[in-house]
Amino acid sequence: MPVRKAVTLKTIAKELGLTVQTVSKALKGKPGMSEATRRLVAQTAERLGYYTMEQIRSLKAEHIAPYPNGRSRFLLVQTEESVDYNRLLLEGLHARFAAFGHQIDTLLLPKNIKEAAMPEWIEHSGMEFADGIFIAPSIVPQAWERPLFSLSMPRILLSFPPPGTKLDSVIWDVYEATWQSVAHLRQTGHRRIMYVGDIHVQRGFFLRWQAFCHAMGEFGCEVDATAHSTGPRSAQTNWLDELRELIKRENPDAIICGINGEVPPVYRLCAELGLRIPEDVSFIGFLNERSEELPGLTRPLLPIRETGYRAADRMLWRIANPTLPYEHIRIQGGFHAGGTTMTRPEE
Repeated sequence: MPVRKAVTLKTIAKELGLTVQTVSKALKGKPGMSEATRRLVAQTAERLGYYTMEQIRSLKAEHIAPYPNGRSRFLLVQTEESVDYNRLLLEGLHARFAAFGHQIDTLLLPKNIKEAAMPEWIEHSGMEFADGIFIAPSIVPQAWERPLFSLSMPRILLSFPPPGTKLDSVIWDVYEATWQSVAHLRQTGHRRIMYVGDIHVQRGFFLRWQAFCHAMGEFGCEVDATAHSTGPRSAQTNWLDELRELIKRENPDAIICGINGEVPPVYRLCAELGLRIPEDVSFIGFLNERSEELPGLTRPLLPIRETGYRAADRMLWRIANPTLPYEHIRIQGGFHAGGTTMTRPEE
């Protein structure tokens, strides 16, 4: 494969029909153009693989070639339960790998498979011919993790790692997101804060509950687990009916719904109970991205796309530094104070 040529300011200018001076001003953050033009220049520079001298020095310091001689192929390994995150994660992975000329594909693992048959399935899938794999969140059954973790190629776990995990991980920081949510409510006068969310399916779901308990304790509020809806959402359990009675009994002045898929039904349940949001009860929901159904929702901003972008960097770093210690990286997001929370009057 021929060596990839370095991209210059002239390359970007020609691509966009702009002058070299305009491209240079945009990338240096200088005034004199619209934000739309500046964003377009930055996105094009990244897509074409343009690097400033500072970026090149940084990559070389980590032994990552900014203009690799070969094109690598990576896989995002997932099950149906992780497809929900796919588009955002893939956008981040694609954006970063495109700058290096690498490829990222997806591979769907079978759900109904015996654990003993997993190694053979991996062997016949061709997974081991990839240059590295990304292991998506929500892998079900969790028994898949063991054979995936034991593969010899570079692996990046896009989830919270279990103790003793011998591979790198990158994940959006739901612990910090939960802390931000509790802090926002406490600072706006709420005390009777209810947490809603199944904590049994994933490590990240349980971590949100741990963060909630930790934050409430730090802000001087005791947590009685029976006053919160954290049980498994099995087909045999109508958890919304149970939550209905729980809300009536506990009369919360705020609800934090920690699971993306539970946010819309819990929000609708509040309306069915005649609770006005935010006048009667403030509401914070953990959504993977902005929802057209709930456009004004107060929510932590989960950096899922940014996690994919950072994970691509971590993969290239691991390939270049195979003997260095493993690292677990949490990507911190911001917080959007929308129209579903309000300051409570002093009681």
